[in-house]
Amino acid sequence: MDSRLPPQGLTKELPFHHDQETERPHPEAPPRYSKSDSRGKPSLDFLNEASPLLSPQRRDDDESPIASGTPADELDYLDGEEQAKSKSHWYLFVLTLSLGGLQIAWATEISNGSPYLLSLGLSKSILAIVWIIGPLSGVIVQPYIGIRSDNCRNRFGKRKPFMVGGATATLISFLALAWTREIVHGFLGLFGADPESQFVKITSICFAIGWLCILDVAINTVQAGIRAFIVDNAPTHQQEDANAWAGVILGIGSVLGYLSGYVNLPKFLPFFGNTQFKVLSVITCIALGGTIFISCVFVMERDPRHDGPPPTKEIGVIAFFKEMYRSARRLSPQIRKVCEVQFFNWIGWFPFLFYITTYIGQLHVNPIFRANPDMSPAEVDEAWESATRVGSFALLIFAISSFSSNMLLPFLVVPTYRAPPSRKSTPAHRSGNQPTTPSGTPLPMSASMTSFFPPPPDEASHSRVTRLLSSAQIPWLTLRRAWILAHLLFALCMGLTFFITTPLAATILTGVVGLSWALSLWAPFALISAEISKHDAQARKTGGNNDDQAGVVLGLHNVAISAPQILATLVSSAIFRIAQKPRGEPGDDSVGWVMRFGGVAVLVAAYMTTRLREEGAGGEGKGKENGIVERRGSESV
Repeated sequence: MDSRLPPQGLTKELPFHHDQETERPHPEAPPRYSKSDSRGKPSLDFLNEASPLLSPQRRDDDESPIASGTPADELDYLDGEEQAKSKSHWYLFVLTLSLGGLQIAWATEISNGSPYLLSLGLSKSILAIVWIIGPLSGVIVQPYIGIRSDNCRNRFGKRKPFMVGGATATLISFLALAWTREIVHGFLGLFGADPESQFVKITSICFAIGWLCILDVAINTVQAGIRAFIVDNAPTHQQEDANAWAGVILGIGSVLGYLSGYVNLPKFLPFFGNTQFKVLSVITCIALGGTIFISCVFVMERDPRHDGPPPTKEIGVIAFFKEMYRSARRLSPQIRKVCEVQFFNWIGWFPFLFYITTYIGQLHVNPIFRANPDMSPAEVDEAWESATRVGSFALLIFAISSFSSNMLLPFLVVPTYRAPPSRKSTPAHRSGNQPTTPSGTPLPMSASMTSFFPPPPDEASHSRVTRLLSSAQIPWLTLRRAWILAHLLFALCMGLTFFITTPLAATILTGVVGLSWALSLWAPFALISAEISKHDAQARKTGGNNDDQAGVVLGLHNVAISAPQILATLVSSAIFRIAQKPRGEPGDDSVGWVMRFGGVAVLVAAYMTTRLREEGAGGEGKGKENGIVERRGSESV
């Protein structure tokens, strides 16, 4: 037990006065201890917040790091409350778990949505227009939900109401989509309509498209809530760790989602439905509902009612776009640069994610079409069905590669922020035998890396484990530099499509691209989350308002992701119109040209990533602001 803490059962009693303008409490005198708090309630100091199932709560007996003699260069962006403590890996796992259920929902919609809508009789030209709904809803819905959640003052928290509400709408949408035929046929059958009539067919298509629109809005609502939820409840120095865990959870969700496509689910789970999409929809509902429930129950949000009235009073349509414009202008230079990188990054990634199975499938059918130039339409469909399974297998390899990279990379990349030192440690203990950068700066340990395994019983053994894990870090490999390398690797792989002629080579290439995808899931969110958490901590310390909280900033970031998807769709359509060959003919390389176009866009993203500010642990400079020290490095790569 820390010798500076009061005896068990004693708590601090702080005399406060209130500022007439801000109505925020300020301490006037050094703390003294009493047997109970100011309201006469018994102390709860015996609770240990290290448990991952306890929410971050204020410890009144925690002294300021500055007051307790912590060296200034070890400080993090702390707000004096929950941000001061490093969270265990179990806490970060539970915090990010809901992303796994969300990823399964995305995988189900993307992998099975098109075949299901086509089975209802929807044409491919209309289907292309329908899929623009997703990016469009991302451009509008996520910023709107971000603003609404930032202004939310519900006693359950800012984000949970939107997570739960969006998840509920998602579950209803999936079930309505999967049982579209039964619902429409049953309802119109009450009026004597023929299930095979054109009217029933068109009604079924319209019904499905309507619920697909609701599904896209609902999923974007859940995603906006979850991403802001992670930023709000992870300390600043662990934002990279939290987003690394998010990448791992997303990888698991992707693997499970793509793996489900190979199993004949109705055969093993007939009680969930008689078609693949029905069973997948039920599994998605269970996964999303279960993970949202666990995250909401075991991670307690800070009560937003303590923050005072929200800065934004009205959220009408005009007010929403005005607020978006003002928030975009107020973005910090670092976040603005990340959004610019993401714009070009997603021009490249969107064609790859949507068309890689078609690209590999074309390589599979090319020799079949050359050997059999006069195949019937039924034989062509059969060949493409086999090709689709080959492409789906490549996506499974891609998901496994991304998941493995997400597990490994946090141990190799130098964390941006140092974890606050243990109160029991001394400066000599902190610096002894610790790996250093080439400039002699000690390499910091990621807070969750030290808690990735249960700590050994004695402090010497724990120090050895810490040194062992930190020795795996590559001193020069900061998160920004790793992201630059990921961009270059993606662009190189897209250029290699000029020389790829077999499905096996394309599958290997897809697996290599999984490494770049792992960084795309981790780096931008970690950089933005740390910046948001840092400014929020500063606002709490100075007693000011942070107008641009996690919700609105992440919403604007999603605009930078969704808007280029629309642009990429339009450019891809133009390339297809020029280069596409009739179905059933060999040598169609139109998808290859679309992906090469994406590789060029990602090269631009790589250049723009070099303009990001380096706040790595290896930085030499130190800047001091509001009594809190940030380690700043050079701007060079």
